[in-house]
Amino acid sequence: MSRIIRMGIDVGGTHTKAVAIDNETHDIIGKSSVKTTHDDPRGVAAGVVRCFQNCLTENQIRPEDVVFVAHSTTQATNALIEGDIAQVGIIGMGKGGFEGFLAKRQTRLSDIDLGNSKAIKIYNHFVNVKKMTEETVVQVIEDLEGLGAQVIVPSMAFGVDNGRPEQLVYEKAENKGLPTTMASDITKLYGLTRRTRTAAINASILPKMLDTANSTEQSVNEAGVHVPLMIMRGDGGVMEISEMKKRPILTMLSGPAASVMGSLMYLRASNGVYFEVGGTTTNIGVIKNGRPAIDYSIVGGHPTYVNSLDVRVLGVAGGSMVRADKNGVIDVGPRSAHIAGLDYAVFTDPANIQGPKVEFFSPKPGDPADYVAIRLESGERVTITNSCAANVLGLVKEDHFSHGNVEAARKAMQALADYCGSTVEDIARQIMEKAYAKIEPVILALADKYKLEKDQISLVGVGGGAASLIVYFAEKMGLKYSIPENAEVISSIGVALAMVRDVVERIIPSPSKEQISAIKMEAMNKAIQSGATPESVEIHIDIDPQTSKVTAIATGSTEVKTNELLKECSEEELQEISASDMRIPVERTQLLQKTRYFHIFGEKTDKPGDAGAIRIVDNKGFIKIQRGHALAVKTTAGNYLQAVKKLWEDMAVYKTELIARPDYYLCIGARVMDFTASEFEQLELLMDIEVSTFEPDEEIIVVAANMKQS
Repeated sequence: MSRIIRMGIDVGGTHTKAVAIDNETHDIIGKSSVKTTHDDPRGVAAGVVRCFQNCLTENQIRPEDVVFVAHSTTQATNALIEGDIAQVGIIGMGKGGFEGFLAKRQTRLSDIDLGNSKAIKIYNHFVNVKKMTEETVVQVIEDLEGLGAQVIVPSMAFGVDNGRPEQLVYEKAENKGLPTTMASDITKLYGLTRRTRTAAINASILPKMLDTANSTEQSVNEAGVHVPLMIMRGDGGVMEISEMKKRPILTMLSGPAASVMGSLMYLRASNGVYFEVGGTTTNIGVIKNGRPAIDYSIVGGHPTYVNSLDVRVLGVAGGSMVRADKNGVIDVGPRSAHIAGLDYAVFTDPANIQGPKVEFFSPKPGDPADYVAIRLESGERVTITNSCAANVLGLVKEDHFSHGNVEAARKAMQALADYCGSTVEDIARQIMEKAYAKIEPVILALADKYKLEKDQISLVGVGGGAASLIVYFAEKMGLKYSIPENAEVISSIGVALAMVRDVVERIIPSPSKEQISAIKMEAMNKAIQSGATPESVEIHIDIDPQTSKVTAIATGSTEVKTNELLKECSEEELQEISASDMRIPVERTQLLQKTRYFHIFGEKTDKPGDAGAIRIVDNKGFIKIQRGHALAVKTTAGNYLQAVKKLWEDMAVYKTELIARPDYYLCIGARVMDFTASEFEQLELLMDIEVSTFEPDEEIIVVAANMKQS
């Protein structure tokens, strides 16, 4: 029987995991795992290919049934960490006079320190474009090649407005077989030094990434799969391998991105703090309005123009070991059981925990000498971790991946409790408190940065160690939490089901409707080039009034049509989901508005028509928007502006020195679009671009929300 299969492969620090998913039902058909091949001459790509082939064989999947293959990759990050990089020749360009003086200074880079005793070697040359000819370009390229440059970066002042000189250099360098990155091809933002630096980092990993891409692509084709190979980007989207060959820098941090996108497939809440808990580290990021928070990557302390998930990496996780003295637990982590080569007590047979005694040791040279190991009668050693403590406290359920043997953990921890003159439960709580003290400030800082209302936040845990941390933290902070199904392979699922994503950014003071429409079209075209079908592409526009930066984010699906993960819910079920998320009884909620695609439920207020907590929920039960203080009005595309104007005043918050205007959400068709602006004219412009494409009688629900005032 023929099946339609999507395959996702995630490259982790220890394991590379593949998941095969039925495209129609999204059921997991099979999994496969191999050790990540860091030391293979082909790098992690060797493990990707091996894992892919194993998954086909072990699950009796015919190559012709596979219609989508994508993988995350650590190759770009590893190349920078390990110094497997090319020497870069930069050709700065500009006009004469003062502009040329500035351009020469801003494109002239020193070697780029990667922060790990490695550096990208840079050779510089400057060309006056007024005197530039094909012959001079060829000569400059040859001069740089003679110095040792292996890749070329043309970067011109205002090259984002006129890219022809950069294009000429690109053509001549490619003719000589030199990989080349045009600065204006990486980003359209002004900021010549930063643009040049970003292009130089991208160029430095081009040779390695080209080899990897070609090897992986060839192996997949040899396996009989002839669909385009997709690569996970660091911002949560995927792109065809042909695009990755031009912009490999976009794949940095694609591992954390994969797990975030996997979480979103199962997550019913639109606002959350996301945890990917491994054995050694925990990645923490934010999901807001159903989208992961994005920021610019920093490489070796250098800001770039590469969008990636805004993720904090902390050295506390499921396998973090305990440090202690006679008075109790001193700290947890950053050293983990995996790095120290010890087994977790909680994953040990209780029969083997005989005669446990506390020993202190230094896992690696330079580490503190107060890490705890438990010596057994057999001479073997095990260690105590966060997972041990969470199991002892009853926080880990049997169906959680980090569930272990509580008896074994208690027997090992009793030795430490006796040493400290305490109880097992008290030691377990001390361990969890030390972990909490490290992570709680990060959660609060991210919530503040992205303006998440605390009563609207849920914690989402993925990764094998999720339950070892998130349950305790959620209870301590009074927050909801969820651990999605298949949390331990959520990254591979995220890769298999990921959307194509691309971004266009411009600096445009007071942008016109025509300029915004042009940026939307450019973003759409880039997404299509990366593998999205034109009819699937949706575009989100954001304008930063302080920097005049206009951002167009395009997302779309590949040619394969996928079904939703869940079936449609009844209105009663949607109301129960909303009430549960608001943490109030169903009878205290009411249906405020609905369309064919969405229901909006709100808490009953003392006075009808007053603002209150709301949830915008789609027919599948996914909460698209969570706000604690909002109003919803139903109108049409022909009359929506009247409602927007009224809510602009009604939902304004007047402070001492400023007026805080509301955030807006438009439920129109099958989409929820969010808008924020400090000036009404800008808000009207952004909304009109979207609404003008609909018929005047199309139903729209306008939602305006602000931060609830105490």
